[in-house]
Amino acid sequence: MKVANRFIATKAHIEGKLTESDFEIKSSIISISVQPGSNDIVLKNLYVSIDPYQINRIKRQSSSHKTSSYAVAVNPGEVFDAYGVAEVVVSGNPEFEKGELVVGMITWGEYCVLKGEYMLRKLDPMGFPLSYHVGIFGFSGLTAYAGLFEVGKPKKGEKVFVSAASGSIGHLVGQYAKQFGCYVVGCAGSKEKVALLKEKLGFDDAFNYKEETDLKSALKR
Repeated sequence: MKVANRFIATKAHIEGKLTESDFEIKSSIISISVQPGSNDIVLKNLYVSIDPYQINRIKRQSSSHKTSSYAVAVNPGEVFDAYGVAEVVVSGNPEFEKGELVVGMITWGEYCVLKGEYMLRKLDPMGFPLSYHVGIFGFSGLTAYAGLFEVGKPKKGEKVFVSAASGSIGHLVGQYAKQFGCYVVGCAGSKEKVALLKEKLGFDDAFNYKEETDLKSALKR
């Protein structure tokens, strides 16, 4: 069986600031059947994580620019691969059955066909919305948790400073630290973001780093 698969791609390599007009929705015909005995699997994508590292994958590359093994370049017109949640449509892999939920590396499209080796695991939603598994239970949430508690190892009552505090990881670090019992200060790049940190996300204090000339002096206040 064949279906039309819509996916998001870039129109050209990015130079400068990224805008919505740099993207387009494309469509291709794909088969949603697998060969008997194969390890292939067809997924219906439900949620994907849109992470900052993707920007470097679509920029025009200079001769000196290198991408890491997990973030190879994506050419114009190609579909992005990304961490996400999906439902199994057809499976040649005995470990995954039709209708099961999985989490792992999928694509920015309606469907994806995975062949050979792939990074997937079965997902137990644990009663939480599926979107949580690409957010607080996904890359950003786990990075924030590990960075704070495994590396930073704060103690209750200590002061925690969060740089880029309104970002996908920073705002979670601040909230984790606050829940843990720390005094939390964050910095961000606009008055609106500073207000978000203090009024919505529970930071004890925050400041706009663009308005400061001396970070040490700002923190002493």
